[in-house]
Amino acid sequence: MATVPPERQKMAAVAAEEPDPGGSFRRCLARLGALRPQLGAERPDDARRTELHLLFDQLISESCGPAAGPSPQDVCALLVQACQLVHLEQEHLVSKVCQLIHHLLNRFQVMVDEQNLNFLLSYCISALKECSSWTHVEILQALAALVYNNGPKCQQYLPDLLGQTGLLVQLSDSAQPDAELRRAAVRSMANLCLSVPGQPYLDEPYRSVCFQTFLSVLQSSKTSDIDDITFCLLLQSALKGIQSLLNGGKMKLMQGDQTGALLAVLKKCMFHGLPGLSIEVPPALYPAPLPQYDRSSPVKPDPSEPGALKQPGNRRKKSKGKQKKGEFGAEEREDLGNAGKESVVGAEMQKLHLRDVQKSPCSDPRSRASDVARVPAGKDHLSSHYPSWKRISSSESEYSDAEGGIQSKMRSYQASVRQGALACFLSAIKSIEKRVLYGYWSAFVPDAPGIGSPQSVSLMTIALKDPSPKTRACALQVLSAILEGSKQFLSVAEDATDHKRAFTPFSVTMASSIRELHRCLLLALVAESSSQTLTQIIKCLANLVSNAPYSRLKPGLLTRVWNQIKPYICHKDVNVRVSSLTLLGAIISTQAPLPEVQLLLQQPSSSGMSNSGSTTPHRSAAPEQWRKALPPEGDPADPPPGPAASEPCWLLQLCVSIVVLPLMDSYSDTDANLPSVSVVYEPCPLRLESLQVLALLVKGYFSVAQSYFLELGEVACICMEEMDPSIQLHGAKLLEELGTGVLQQYRPDSGTAPAQRVPVSVVVTFWTKVLAGPLPGTLQSSPHATLQTSACDALSSILPEAFSCLQNDQQILCVTLLLGLNHSENPLVKAAAARALGVYILFSCLRQDVMFVADTANAILTSLQDKSPNVRAKAAWALGNLTDTLIINMETMGQSFQEEFSDVLLLKMLRSATEASKDRDKVKSNAVRALGNVLHFLQPHHVGDPRFREAMEEALQALISTVGSEATMKVRWNACYALGNVFKNPALPLGEAPWSTEAYSALSSVVKSCKNFKVRIKSAMALSIPRDRECYGSTEQFCHIWSALVEALQKSEDTEDFLEFKYSASLRTQICQALLHLLSLAQSTDLPGIWETLTENGDAIKSYILQYLKSGGEESEGGTHTDLDERERALKGAIQHLGGLEEQLEGKAWARVSGYLEEVLANHANAAELTEA
Repeated sequence: MATVPPERQKMAAVAAEEPDPGGSFRRCLARLGALRPQLGAERPDDARRTELHLLFDQLISESCGPAAGPSPQDVCALLVQACQLVHLEQEHLVSKVCQLIHHLLNRFQVMVDEQNLNFLLSYCISALKECSSWTHVEILQALAALVYNNGPKCQQYLPDLLGQTGLLVQLSDSAQPDAELRRAAVRSMANLCLSVPGQPYLDEPYRSVCFQTFLSVLQSSKTSDIDDITFCLLLQSALKGIQSLLNGGKMKLMQGDQTGALLAVLKKCMFHGLPGLSIEVPPALYPAPLPQYDRSSPVKPDPSEPGALKQPGNRRKKSKGKQKKGEFGAEEREDLGNAGKESVVGAEMQKLHLRDVQKSPCSDPRSRASDVARVPAGKDHLSSHYPSWKRISSSESEYSDAEGGIQSKMRSYQASVRQGALACFLSAIKSIEKRVLYGYWSAFVPDAPGIGSPQSVSLMTIALKDPSPKTRACALQVLSAILEGSKQFLSVAEDATDHKRAFTPFSVTMASSIRELHRCLLLALVAESSSQTLTQIIKCLANLVSNAPYSRLKPGLLTRVWNQIKPYICHKDVNVRVSSLTLLGAIISTQAPLPEVQLLLQQPSSSGMSNSGSTTPHRSAAPEQWRKALPPEGDPADPPPGPAASEPCWLLQLCVSIVVLPLMDSYSDTDANLPSVSVVYEPCPLRLESLQVLALLVKGYFSVAQSYFLELGEVACICMEEMDPSIQLHGAKLLEELGTGVLQQYRPDSGTAPAQRVPVSVVVTFWTKVLAGPLPGTLQSSPHATLQTSACDALSSILPEAFSCLQNDQQILCVTLLLGLNHSENPLVKAAAARALGVYILFSCLRQDVMFVADTANAILTSLQDKSPNVRAKAAWALGNLTDTLIINMETMGQSFQEEFSDVLLLKMLRSATEASKDRDKVKSNAVRALGNVLHFLQPHHVGDPRFREAMEEALQALISTVGSEATMKVRWNACYALGNVFKNPALPLGEAPWSTEAYSALSSVVKSCKNFKVRIKSAMALSIPRDRECYGSTEQFCHIWSALVEALQKSEDTEDFLEFKYSASLRTQICQALLHLLSLAQSTDLPGIWETLTENGDAIKSYILQYLKSGGEESEGGTHTDLDERERALKGAIQHLGGLEEQLEGKAWARVSGYLEEVLANHANAAELTEA
């Protein structure tokens, strides 16, 4: 036996003295150092080779035990020394050192530094090239561990690994006979594809090579020489590789063949090993409106698969199912235990399909169900619809498995493949454009089966039949991702009216798919017992509800969802309760208000809410207990009107109870009067979701909530007094929605009858209590900017009529708070304060106060100079409102207000608005509105003031250039509107100044050629505003405007955007009004130009004017409402005016314009008589 040299003994003794956890590694390092070959020795002797074997075996065995915590530097140093000691000719040692690399890096999660990585990668690549094939699996495992999360550092080795003749490309080829070797190569390639944030990713050629390799692996079929587990591992590695490519951020599936091929293999792998199901998927899927390629072949049930799909009418299989009846999995036993029932599955499903939810309150979610699936009752039929995972003994690794053995292991690996495919699909959804993805809708989303045709396989097949709750949850996550943002795609669905056609329209097909989604998800809901999966089902339903066009569908879908979700609000799992409230929030926010939801909100509070084994027992359901928890309200003399105050809205009652009531445990008679030590509320996420639902309820169905207007205000104040800033924030948002709801009722265009509005006295009471509560303190001293912002928004939602009735000190408090917040250093708070000031400046009781207007103007102008674009945008909007106030005061208060308002401040406003008109579009759109108002407000002494003259010229040039610019349409629309306001000011030298010619030229150009018809409408309106002929300038300019309007009239239907067609009628109306206005002001020198146009285009103009006269009574886009008589009066006035001019022309050729108009009027009169007859 060989003796240990003294040098080696000394190094080992030094290493043994180290007490730290990495001491053993340092000892090994010392032993490896002692094994370095002496100078001149080319290979180790037998003793050194034996010791290396022993040392590597010891390290591998230690790495499998508890983590010793060696430093990454020690691990890297040890691996480098090990590779230096092992020559590539020693293949057994090479194999062992590669095992060591694999074990150590994975065991201790070590990231190898770049220098050591280069050495180890070179070693492994050389080993792959030189060593025998039996060592390649271990070498590839080491390579996979080395490149994991190190892809950006491996750029220099990519040609050797991923080039045309690269090692990984060759070893992962489909021709590779060794399946284990191919799997190891694919895994290494997948690890190489992992992206690292902030680091360069694989170049396109390498990404393409990897993608094609992974795709070919997934497309391949299992051969007889590959065992099931190895094949599953191969598929998992390929799926992880594709997922890494998709998550890398640069792999966009733009080519249709790539997308179709990928989705095909993902659909194939989604069902890999699913008991009782086998489908044939083609090499590629193609966009199609109908289900395709669902050729499922019957599968003989495996004797070890008790849950194999039962075939209707097969008595032998039925009897087998009865023998297995007692073998429910752990989840099933838990489910039935929660329900407190020992019923047979068939009897339970009989209840599911036959019970009428509407007629009896449900004590168990799994028994509510007539609405879920309207199908004939029968054992076979029920069995085929009942999820197969409820009928089998689960053999997933996450369950207890009585059978054990290789079959259980195989099922676990198959489930991992399905989960990997679904995770990859989730990444693919983010990489594919939605419009492309929805072309494959029918391949993954269920559709109602046709008569005699089987149900197509889809994501819901997995959600209903997969034995693994994790896989079911993954399928539901994918379905949620598909549904997210699908509102525009689903908006085509319609089945509100029965169609009787020889073909099925696409709208009806989509409606059928939406209905089937509801049915399947509700079926999964009542069958599921895993809380995590249950949460995903409810989230998926919420996504569906948020995007489905219920106004175009037959009513009843939301009622079924509503009734099915009620019991889950009291589920034992908090996440299920939160997601249930999220779903209810989606129902009351989708296309609100819907009549169906209005009726649901008015249902009795006891409907479907009784407790069950799966509910939370400590929540009291006393109808009025939530009112008792609120502070006493006093006796308001005039309670707000609303529906059925005696029977509160059950959802409102529930949410308020969750927010304000403490949890109540069940006390016995002996301890019922004992005081509780501390108040415990519901979990914070549940309270937050309840507050969000309350806010949505107030926003969408204010008529339901207004009966509890003051109580909800108290709830908001209670929340704002709490310590949790998130609760405070949602309390402030509820307060804002309550204020906004009242504002909506009092809008002039509101459909709410005055008697049904919340009385002003009640609104005053509401805001008096709010201002005496926590709101002012929050605005003044809250350290949370978001909370201050929401509180500021809430304060801006006060009803103007109520504000004027508040006490003077409360009005001053509101104004002072807002003016103070306008100097906040936080841009969110400052923007909210500027917006609130823009609201308050329109209040009638404040806008007449010159001092308040001046203070507000100075505050807004300060914010207009802020560095934050959001603050400047809000300040510009407020400045627009402030200048609107100047015009209103000028028209109502007259000269007194104009004389009191500071000229210096007015000049400052003019210059600031001009500067803001050069800002970004969100600022510019309101800046030009403010410019138009200020220029309209100017008085003759301002126009003559040298200080104003330059500012006026710059402002006008800014408006004119904006009208013809390439800015957004809203900006140009406001610029045209602003020029119209400028034309209303008689103090300006319109028609004489050079800028007026430029203004008319810009408007004339826009009215003819702008792509946006709303901009054309506003330009035509501006051209019709001047009231005197002199304002239009010379005859040449007048005729130019006339010709431009005639040309615009003829082009009123010319557009490339079909969305603009809905404005074409309004455009023609506005142009006809402008033409008649010009005719009523024309001078004799204008008639030749007018007559020339009528000679060339008389017939077309006549038809448009006749149409204009006929459509009297319609409201134009500009908001003007002209009746038939007014339009006829305008035409007759033009005829009379022109007739007087033509008498002086002594029968010249162009003196026939009035005759032309008389003919138009006569034609209109004849048409009207025929219509009446």
